[in-house]
Amino acid sequence: MIIVRPVRREDLSAIVDLAGTVDAGLTTLPHDPRLLQRLVNRASDGFARDVEQPGGEHYLFVAEDVRTQKLAGTSGIVSRVGGFEPFYAYEVRRDVHESAALHVRKEIEALHLMAEHDGPSEIGTLFLHPDYRRRGLGALLSKARFLFMAEHRHAFASPVIAELRGVSDARGHVPFWDAVGRHFFDVDFQRADYLSVQDKKFIAELMPSHPLYIPLLPPEAQQAIGQVHEQTRPALRILEHEGFVFNGKVDIFDAGPIVSCPLGRIRSVRTSRTGPVRSIGPLENRPPTHVIATASTDRREFLAGLGAVHLDAHGQLRIEEQTDGALPVTAGDVVRYAPLRSPCDD
Repeated sequence: MIIVRPVRREDLSAIVDLAGTVDAGLTTLPHDPRLLQRLVNRASDGFARDVEQPGGEHYLFVAEDVRTQKLAGTSGIVSRVGGFEPFYAYEVRRDVHESAALHVRKEIEALHLMAEHDGPSEIGTLFLHPDYRRRGLGALLSKARFLFMAEHRHAFASPVIAELRGVSDARGHVPFWDAVGRHFFDVDFQRADYLSVQDKKFIAELMPSHPLYIPLLPPEAQQAIGQVHEQTRPALRILEHEGFVFNGKVDIFDAGPIVSCPLGRIRSVRTSRTGPVRSIGPLENRPPTHVIATASTDRREFLAGLGAVHLDAHGQLRIEEQTDGALPVTAGDVVRYAPLRSPCDD
């Protein structure tokens, strides 16, 4: 049985082991104990900090198997991107070129480099260990952070974005990088992506600021713009069901799409409710219907799991957990809950 909770400093060793099962495409969970320690420390500080508005805090959640105490996955939020280090992206635009003498008017797609210093909230670092990739757990990891955002709305910016992994092959060949970035950075894709996690200064120093005209790129690179990696399609489907759409921007390295949604319109935020628990019981082999989370002003105490919710005429809840009682909820406590699935999931 799985619960989702804030990362703790003592999780570092397990996080390092978990990152060892990640391929090179997820650079937000790098194979580097030093960077992982920095990530865990920043997230621990973020959960402990008392904030009145988003200030770039990092929040990392882990999925824990309550029977084995093994970490099964991660998901994360950055409360606001930009700030001291800009958030870089390419915006896809249609530039108009017109000649009255030739009676020619052409609309040509081009990529314009954008640098945001006061940007939106960003979700990412969604990873589930291969042994735990079964129905519902990926959605739990993704939706739990939306319940956290719903519970602490003042701590997050709107809209919320997600950068999705772009196209590459089994050998690590990234068509867009080979057509663009390689010529300016003189390193391979994995090295550049890894360095960008540590310090983005080199992007401003080396990335061309002029528009890149898409028709001038090789066909393979053109086709990769705004497309996701095959392994990322499940995460994209979850986000699309939450209301996220392509916002016309792509990653500067692999041209993977950036999707966004206003915070208040994210389905799990919009449909989430809070209510007092009347009673708690076992799930009795029925499939879970909701993600259920503790409601607390102390963000370090946040916990979420799967279960079924039954609402009576007085607005009181009976919840049936699939977490072996790992959620510290008793009768009279208030919980926040949201449907695991929606009609459009079918």
